[in-house]
Amino acid sequence: MPFRPRLLLLLPHLRRHRSSPCPPVRAWRPRSYYPSAAAEVTESEEDAAVFCRDTRAPPSIGRIAAGEPRVGCNGRGAGEEDDDEEEVERKVRAVARIEHCHELLRERRWREMRAALAQLVTEQGSGSAATLCDILWNRFRECDSNSCVWDALANSYARSQMVHDALYVLSKMSSLNMQISVFTYDSLLHGLRMTGMALELFEEMESCGVSPSEYSHSILINGLCKQDKVGEALSFLQDARKEGKFKPLGMTFNILMSALCNWGFVQSAKSFLCLMLKYGLVPDRYTFSTLIHGLCKVGSMEEALTLFERVTKEGMELEIVTYNSLINGYRLLGLTREIPKIIQMMRGQGVEPDLVTYTILIAGHCESGDVEEGMKVRKDVLDQGLQLNIVTYSVLLNALFKKGMFYEIDNLLGEIYNIGLDMDVIAYSILIHGYCKLGEIEKALQVCNAMCSSQRVMPTSLNHLSILLGLCKKGLLVEARWYLENVARKYQPTDVGFYNVVIDGYAKIGDIVNAVRLYDQITVAGMHPTIVTCNSLLYGYCKIGDLQLAESYFKAIQLSGLLPTAVTYTTLMDALSEAGEVNTMLSLFDEMVAKRIKANAVTYSVVIKGLCKQLRFDEAINVLKDMDREGINADPITYNTLIQGFCESENIQMAFHIHDIMLCRGLVPTPVTYNLLINVLCLKGKVIQAEILLESLREKGIKLRKFAYTTLIKAQCAKGMPINAVLLVGKLLDAGFEASIEDFSAAINRLCKRQFAKEAFISINEADRQMALRNRDDPGFGS
Repeated sequence: MPFRPRLLLLLPHLRRHRSSPCPPVRAWRPRSYYPSAAAEVTESEEDAAVFCRDTRAPPSIGRIAAGEPRVGCNGRGAGEEDDDEEEVERKVRAVARIEHCHELLRERRWREMRAALAQLVTEQGSGSAATLCDILWNRFRECDSNSCVWDALANSYARSQMVHDALYVLSKMSSLNMQISVFTYDSLLHGLRMTGMALELFEEMESCGVSPSEYSHSILINGLCKQDKVGEALSFLQDARKEGKFKPLGMTFNILMSALCNWGFVQSAKSFLCLMLKYGLVPDRYTFSTLIHGLCKVGSMEEALTLFERVTKEGMELEIVTYNSLINGYRLLGLTREIPKIIQMMRGQGVEPDLVTYTILIAGHCESGDVEEGMKVRKDVLDQGLQLNIVTYSVLLNALFKKGMFYEIDNLLGEIYNIGLDMDVIAYSILIHGYCKLGEIEKALQVCNAMCSSQRVMPTSLNHLSILLGLCKKGLLVEARWYLENVARKYQPTDVGFYNVVIDGYAKIGDIVNAVRLYDQITVAGMHPTIVTCNSLLYGYCKIGDLQLAESYFKAIQLSGLLPTAVTYTTLMDALSEAGEVNTMLSLFDEMVAKRIKANAVTYSVVIKGLCKQLRFDEAINVLKDMDREGINADPITYNTLIQGFCESENIQMAFHIHDIMLCRGLVPTPVTYNLLINVLCLKGKVIQAEILLESLREKGIKLRKFAYTTLIKAQCAKGMPINAVLLVGKLLDAGFEASIEDFSAAINRLCKRQFAKEAFISINEADRQMALRNRDDPGFGS
């Protein structure tokens, strides 16, 4: 059955593929996977005869016997147009090349014939199929081997990723009733495997009576898996098995197992081992490497190690990729200390760690916060004579930025520059984001300029957003506005996200006028403000205290068709709470619940704060219980809000009760929590209890703020306990805080009144010493 003409409909959709190479096939696949390798099985004379089979009807006049001179093979076709000299010369070369291919076929030199056609296709380039088909038809139609050349030409185009040209040749073959070989179909399937047309081509092949080769199913399944269509790949395999057409290959199962493992379906991948054995296939090292990788990815390290040990005991030598999978599995679980054991195991098997191994190890140390150890591993790698790549340096740079280690960052950048390593977009992004987060906006801008000057990579939207966020965070709104307009002019962004950042920056400093102006600029430019834009403006109105305008704008948001979020409601509710309009706030909260807008922990904290301000503690505790029923985990801020309410009403018992609930639920109280508790104890005159609490916290290694110490020092002085106050000042210094003259003055005054002259003199000397230290570190202090 001839190639169906309806496949010609694919041609317009494939124009974009004419010069676009398909993604490379993974290196693990055996050579037999490639369609080119599939074609090489035709080297035998028997296969060659099948490959060159001509299904055209015999000509009405006698065919010239094989081996006799081919009259007409070099003849001119009628009606040939006069072309310019260059085009004529190009055609002459093509004719000579095709004639040579026919001669090679007559001598049964199949491999050389295909190589000559591949060279011809490369020389002629994309879009040359029409010319070559015209030459074949007009000059070589009477040659017995002509159909073989047509088929090989289509194959050459397909293998050269000129899919459009390959389809054109196939369509001409169809109109001439020429048989298309399965090897050409496989080559074209390989070229189309990343598109939705591969399955249609496979169906065309079967409808033409061409039986799929042992590679056809693998090619199609591979394409579907690469498109993340694993479900379709499994269905295709199941259908092929039901119809009895499936020709099992180990690579087919390996492809499916790899795709399933990448999606985390390791148990499903393991089931294919039994299926492989059922078909009489022996799992290879890639099969087991895939399963080990999948098990490591989902954290099943014990099972992965068991499988690894079983396979290696059976004598199978696994590649370094498998060892790196094990190492990465331990990294993902945060068990970096186990990695040296795997490295030792590798070396015992004669496998030396590579750069990937060390990069994973460095990443493990950095992710656990031990960037110093990561830098040490880097030094060891360099001492071994290995060259780090930009991926490894990026991991280190990211960790150093998190620690704020500027000196080490500069040294590492100098090292990258000295070895001439090219920065990629990820490395540049780490630098820009890191500098912005640390407030070094000028350096971030310098990196952005260097990125543009490199002419290899350009700043991404995220890079521009990082810079805008950094400028706004530092309150540099004039610079942020200039940067925004420059980016908009140069890159013409249609994403409103850039504008949202600057509008939010204006709102946070209460500059509602400029925020509204920029909002108007968005609408004039034809962009559509999002709910994020409106939330920022709403916050701006609340920030300046214009509650009436804020409520009006909130209603306008609802009428605009935009869906308010939890942030929208929480912003207005917080403003109402601050204004004392708690009942209105509660009504808004009820409206939010009625509209099924899920409240977050911040929302509940706002409600609790408002209720506590009006001493409605029972209702506040009920709100906390509602959070538990809704499955929302309260954070320390929520509990601190409730504790603060009880402290302000001087209800010590309930304040500590809420603190105990925090501990029972596994939450770690913050320094603010203990500031509140120590302060309320001091206010109620329970100084001894405050001393006991502070000392117990110190013994547990809990970090306190200076406020906790100074609050207790003042209370001790007020209660006539100057000796305790002096001792506590010493503990304040031991905790790493600086003591000011005010911290000593109250204690010294009380000591003098109590006639403790010696102790007062010691305190004065300590105060002088502290003042001298501060003057040395800051010459301008006290001037």
